[in-house]
Order: sequence, then C-alpha cells, then structure tokens
Amino acid sequence: LLLLLLPLGPAAVSGSQGCESKRHTSLGECCQVCGPGFGVSVPCGGADTQCEPCRANVTFSSVSSATEPCQPCSTCAEQAAELCTPTSDTVCASPCARGHYLQAGNGTGGQCLPCQVCPEGFGAVRPCGPAHDAVCSTCPDGFYSEEKSSVMPCLPCQPQCNESKVMIRPCSPLSNTLCMDKDLQILKRGEGDPRKELPRKPPLPEDNSKNIIPVYCSILAAVVVGLLAYVAFKCWNTCKQKQQLAKARAGELGGSPEGEKLHSDSGVFLDTHSLQEHHQLNKAPKAEPRLYINLPPHKQEEVEQLLESPSHSKDWRYLASQLGYEDEAIDTFGRGEAPAHTLLSDWSAKEGATLEALCAALAGIERPDVVDNLTGPAEASSVV
Repeated sequence: LLLLLLPLGPAAVSGSQGCESKRHTSLGECCQVCGPGFGVSVPCGGADTQCEPCRANVTFSSVSSATEPCQPCSTCAEQAAELCTPTSDTVCASPCARGHYLQAGNGTGGQCLPCQVCPEGFGAVRPCGPAHDAVCSTCPDGFYSEEKSSVMPCLPCQPQCNESKVMIRPCSPLSNTLCMDKDLQILKRGEGDPRKELPRKPPLPEDNSKNIIPVYCSILAAVVVGLLAYVAFKCWNTCKQKQQLAKARAGELGGSPEGEKLHSDSGVFLDTHSLQEHHQLNKAPKAEPRLYINLPPHKQEEVEQLLESPSHSKDWRYLASQLGYEDEAIDTFGRGEAPAHTLLSDWSAKEGATLEALCAALAGIERPDVVDNLTGPAEASSVV
C-alpha cells in the first residue's frame, strides 16, 4: 500500500495548488465553487459540491465559495433603497445625509456619523453604506488611488506602455502609470550626428519697446516739472496770504492803546492775538494720554523680552491675568512663538491701552524693572 501511495503524492500536491476552492473530495477530485448568485446546498465531501440558485427577495450570495449557502435577505424597518437580488443584499434607505451612515444604538434609535474618507493611496474595501462605515486598505501592487473618497476602491494600474510610447512614471499606490509618445519633439534629436542640436527656434520679432522708453522719460519729466511748478505756486500763494494777514492785523491795532504802547522805540511789534496766545500757553496744558501702540518698535521689543525672560517668575502670564484676560485666552497666546508680543498687540488695540494703565498692571505683578524700561529716557519726547 505504501508503494502504491508514493507515486500519487506529487500529483495530489499539484492538484491542490491548481484547485480554486482548495478543497477535494474523498477521491481526491477538486471541489466545485459556487459563484455569486448561487449557494451550496450539499457541501463537498464524498461527492462534489452541489449548488443551488438563490431566490430574489428571499436569499442572496455575493461571493464565490465551496462552503457558504445562500444567505437570507435583510429586512428594512422603513423603506428599502435597493431590493434584494440573488447577488446582493437589501439596501435600506438611510435617514442620514449623504456622506454619513447610521450607527445603530443599544435601543431602537441610532446616530448619524460621517463616513471615513480613505486618503490617496488607500481604497475603500467596503464602501460607506447607509448602515456601516467605510473600510479602507492600502492599495496593493498593481493598483492605485489618486483621490480621497469613502466609496471608491483602488483602481487597477495601466499596463506597461506600448512600443510607440515611453514610460515617464511607473505606477504607484498614489498615481497611475504615465506614458508619453516617443514622437514628441522634446524626446527627438536631429538625424545624422547624435550630437546635433535640436532645431533652433525662429528669431523673435524685433522688440519695439526700446523705442517707447524715450517717450516714457519725456512724459515723466513733464509730470515732475508740473509738480514742482504746483508746489512753488502753493508756497508763493501761502506767503502772500500770510503777508496780507499781517498787514490787516497791523491796521486793526494801529490806533489802539495797546498798539501804541507796543509800538515803542525798541522796534518790537506784538499784537493782542499774540498776547492771548502767550496767555493761553502760560496755562498748564492738559496732558494727552500716551498709548502703548505709539512706542518705538525697539522699545516694545525690549519690554516683550523682559516679560518672556525665564529668569523672572512673574512673566507675561501674570501680566495677562492682571490685564483681565481669561485662562483660555492666555493658553491661546502661549501656543505662539512670541506670546508677550501677541498679548501686548491684542491689548494695545483696545480702548484705554495707555502706558499709565500698563505701568499700573506691571506694578501690580511686582515688575518694577519693566516699568523703569517703559519710563526711561528713551521714551521721552520733546514737544515743539
């Protein structure tokens, strides 16, 4: 018996490798596979597989198998979008919007969730349906996907380029094979000497723009001369109006007692308008508020560096809290590269963002060094 079975060993292995179902009868024959639309009525055993057709709206089978029978069609609680066929199950109408699926809950209801989107290089092994999410998988060799989708599977790559074309880019999971015609001029050289250059382009027509440059220069010169004449006229007109105003004031004060008193031998002339202005200047002017936004950029940068210095525990976060910012806003400032700059830029855009208010807040967090920097000599400016 052993001598009889030895010659059959390689043949049995070879038959298993070529058998689609990977199953054999007790006599060693390959079991038949039931295709889509058919189910197994009698499994493969002593005899071959027996298949039976699935009944529409009753049973279905969407796969090829040597063991799976026809499956019963699903029933919908409401309306069915697609009826059950021998090769596909019933598709129920979903209450969710397009691009969403209904996730069944523990009770009778459910929750609409957005479908998973497969990125480039991935395909939908199971597309997103009314009652289930998409299942993505990396495109295998020979397949590609160039778009993001929750329903599109990986597409088969174009075969190798034919003889009249040359392959520019091979197929990859992200893109299809790219071919180009060999007859394109950019891929050809001149006949004869291989070092011969490509045909030269015909000479371009003569550029006439150089002839327009003198015209542009003339127009520009005329515009400049016109502007200078306009400025000179305005200056002359302004001086003339000032002279007429001075003469009118002198005529009004010529006969007044103050005019006679002021027209002394010293030759100094001062009208009542000047006296009123001098009297108003002697009064203490009302100080205008100084805004932080008007500080020079280098001064603002010095303040920001002091507030971001790790050597001091009372940093910009304490100042933000002192200025009335919430913790959420402070955390948002902290995500940037220059949190102190972001804080002071946001605060300076608000009403009342004066240097006095900023110094008061700095004093409240015990940062006299920053206050000294703000009120230092570099900040002083003279009023002329």
